[in-house]
Amino acid sequence: MKDFLDSFIKCLGRLEEILGKEKNITNRDAAIKRFEFTVELGWKSVQKFLREQEIICRSPRECLDEAFKFGIIDDDPKWLQMIKDRNLTTHTYDENLADEVYARFPGYLGLLKGLRDKLEGKAR
Repeated sequence: MKDFLDSFIKCLGRLEEILGKEKNITNRDAAIKRFEFTVELGWKSVQKFLREQEIICRSPRECLDEAFKFGIIDDDPKWLQMIKDRNLTTHTYDENLADEVYARFPGYLGLLKGLRDKLEGKAR
């Protein structure tokens, strides 16, 4: 789990870094790619942590449900929207959609930071 968690923490820092920069097409596109990496590593870190607790989950949605039950994340509909947005950005190349999803990133940062903090606390 430690490798996934370390990578998740680095990606989250890089996402936060790019979101602090002026919005332009290059920074938006970089933020989208960093968002995809961060969400992927976040749910996989949850998956690894839960596996250590002998809880098996195979998909992001299933892992989020188990993480909520375990107290790693709060019950917030933004988690499911974040997973949907991650899937959209991975498979869609629409400028308007990219702008819409990018606008939601600041609202996701708090959730991702909370996940980081909980997993770091549990990893000690």
